[in-house]
Amino acid sequence: MFYPHKIISIRENDRVLEIGPGDAPFHRSNVLLELNYANEEDRIKQFGHRNPLKSDKQLVFYDGKKFPFDDKAFDYVICSHVLEHVPEPRLFLEEMFRVAHRGYLEYPLLAYDYLYNFDVHLNFLKWNKGRLYHMKKSETGLNEFKPVQQFFLRTLEHNYGDFLGKIPHCFFEGFEWEGSFQLISSSSLNDFVDPEADLRGPETQASPSVRSASKALLKALKNKFKHV
Repeated sequence: MFYPHKIISIRENDRVLEIGPGDAPFHRSNVLLELNYANEEDRIKQFGHRNPLKSDKQLVFYDGKKFPFDDKAFDYVICSHVLEHVPEPRLFLEEMFRVAHRGYLEYPLLAYDYLYNFDVHLNFLKWNKGRLYHMKKSETGLNEFKPVQQFFLRTLEHNYGDFLGKIPHCFFEGFEWEGSFQLISSSSLNDFVDPEADLRGPETQASPSVRSASKALLKALKNKFKHV
């Protein structure tokens, strides 16, 4: 998770589910939901690193379809860097809305996959005016640029991704939600790009919290490729 500071609506007695926590669950999570991978190789491929999950929180595995929980079993659900991996995002969101009324969602933006094109990322996502836009990556010609993207991926693996931390909002997005929201399938890349995005770095935005978040993002990116 790159923007933990955006999670501000968890109440003291809320029961919190975290989906796909990776190796570092959010401190406020009560229950962790993880995909039951076929083998260790698949897990490493999806995680992007070899770090095992070490936690004393309750860990539940599922098959990637129906969440193994009753309706409204939780007050809040955290889903960070999972939805881009999901084959059926609409069904996934329906399950998320079924088990909790509020939550936090985070994912990479189109520009990130345009550079690195991770094979395990299946979806482009963008939040706009209370709706989440979605496009299958397979419906684009992005893979035609795979040789170039492999070069950029090597630079990221060797820690040359500092620019991502200078304008993180151009590469990653996270927001809290309540109730539910609409998922819009789109065939236009224009729905996934903000032409007026602020390209000033955290230094010029002059917010200590933004600078701190930027440093945390860089650390997370470097850790992701540390043990691959």
